[in-house]
Amino acid sequence: MIKYLLKINLILLSTQLIAQINDSTQLRAIYTYNLTQGNCYENLRSLCKDVGNRLSGSHSAQKAVEWAALLMEKTKLDTIYFQRIMVPHWVRGKTELVSWKNKKDSIVNVNCTALGGSIGTNGVLKGDLIEINNWNQLEEYGEKLIKGKIVFFNRPMNPTYISTGMAYGNCVDQRHNGASRAVEYGAIAVIVRSMTLKFDKNPHTGSMSYTDSTKKIPAVAISTKDAHDLSEALKINNVKSLSLELSCKQLPDTVSYNVIGEIKGSKFPEEIILVGGHLDSWDIGEGAHDDGAGVVQSLQVLETFKKMNIKPKRTLRCVMYMNEENGNRGGEHYANMVRNNSEKHLFALESDRGGFSPRGFSIDGNKLQLEYLQTFKNLFEPYQLHIFSKGYSGVDIGPLKDGKLCLVGLVPDSQRYFDYHHSKEDVFENVHKRELELGASAITSIVYLVDKYGLPSSESIKK
Repeated sequence: MIKYLLKINLILLSTQLIAQINDSTQLRAIYTYNLTQGNCYENLRSLCKDVGNRLSGSHSAQKAVEWAALLMEKTKLDTIYFQRIMVPHWVRGKTELVSWKNKKDSIVNVNCTALGGSIGTNGVLKGDLIEINNWNQLEEYGEKLIKGKIVFFNRPMNPTYISTGMAYGNCVDQRHNGASRAVEYGAIAVIVRSMTLKFDKNPHTGSMSYTDSTKKIPAVAISTKDAHDLSEALKINNVKSLSLELSCKQLPDTVSYNVIGEIKGSKFPEEIILVGGHLDSWDIGEGAHDDGAGVVQSLQVLETFKKMNIKPKRTLRCVMYMNEENGNRGGEHYANMVRNNSEKHLFALESDRGGFSPRGFSIDGNKLQLEYLQTFKNLFEPYQLHIFSKGYSGVDIGPLKDGKLCLVGLVPDSQRYFDYHHSKEDVFENVHKRELELGASAITSIVYLVDKYGLPSSESIKK
């Protein structure tokens, strides 16, 4: 009996070793293909230069939908379809001006950009300025000091966080909620320091929101250099007044679409492996890193399976979401479709952190799923991917979370992302071809492994 069990164990060990060797060889082939024959870089060039920025509700967003469908047709996917959604339609307008007057009556012009969703000023708005560095300070000053003034939120991203995403997450609330909080104390407008660690003159836009119960006031972001200079002038009492003029406005919701393409699974077609990113972007720059990179990387997964003649067991689905930036209606509507159709998603991966060198994956799944995916870690070591840890996945796939589905986010190097994020610098030229392709290769590889071996959930693994 002992000899028999030993023989069985040796056979199992040998089988596992052969499987690892075969997987290693396949991953090497995937990387080689994407680094030499993949189209994601050229596809990104086309999206950025032929379409441009793509804010939800805009003509260019519709052009991006058409671009995506044509690209999927060119990739010869088995199925291509649209999911109709209603999206917000906010327009920036032509006028964005911020300036302040010093004690000598000299005018200092400020680099600025309206926050997405802000109302306009209906002409020039003038007022005194008060600087706020944290929410407690807002409450301490109260209506007595704030009423009738323009609030300047100047809390910077914390440079001591190694993860710039954590630094962003810990201060972006002032951009998103600043206007609705400040108006409670009688503020007439808000100015927000841009969400970036870079010290320059480029303002960064982004979403903001109003509550239904409060008055709406204008909201604008200024560059980090301008925020520093304005703060220093306030310290020495050298700011007499500030002027603000915005022509942005909110129009009625309009029709747009998620764009979806599939390769049908050969063995378990009812099980879906999703890869995706968001097709929309802000209306300054070209949306190259955010999230053109994620869109083209996701489609590259399906293209690589097609071109390398890898027949997936499960259905591979690429979703190009609309309206992540100012509403996430694409993500919410997609999740509703999944529930209404009783579709079974096994695995969902989002790329929405820029096209930089991949470092690994953040896994939002149960303990068993996390530990299972971590068994693949050694296969990725030759490609310098080391992060296989519990973490956040992404905005678009977030509404799919149900306690069973494993959600995963690609984790690229984060140090330069917020140099470009939501600014005019987020252009094709600032994406490195090799880094983009490495990210696509990482996504393709983990999809290949999950498709081949399955993934634990509430049911047993199908192989």
